[in-house]
Amino acid sequence: QVHLVESGGGLVQPGGTLRLSCAASGSISSINVVGWYRQAPGKQRELVAQIYPDDATRVRDSVEGRFTISRDKSPYTVYLQMNDLKPEDTAVYYCAAGEVDPDYWGQGTQVTVSS
Repeated sequence: QVHLVESGGGLVQPGGTLRLSCAASGSISSINVVGWYRQAPGKQRELVAQIYPDDATRVRDSVEGRFTISRDKSPYTVYLQMNDLKPEDTAVYYCAAGEVDPDYWGQGTQVTVSS
């Protein structure tokens, strides 16, 4: 079992920055892929960024150049650095981990981008 706890969300003005953290505990060895997802009101949950065992990363096109995913392994924490935030980035952001597809989810953290 893996327990994921997100933090770092909040209210920020357009153009601002936030760094989200996802702290993992439990059966860390079972984690292969970690991703950040988001869900805006009335919309489906979407993948924002992923990091793989070899530290390769990928991000969705709409956040390319603005968001970066990274990881520390001790303690096991995955970060999402978000720069130049836009109102359309407003959503609840979730951390998810698993072998390939997400098996474990955090509780989410709210990010609101508004002036």
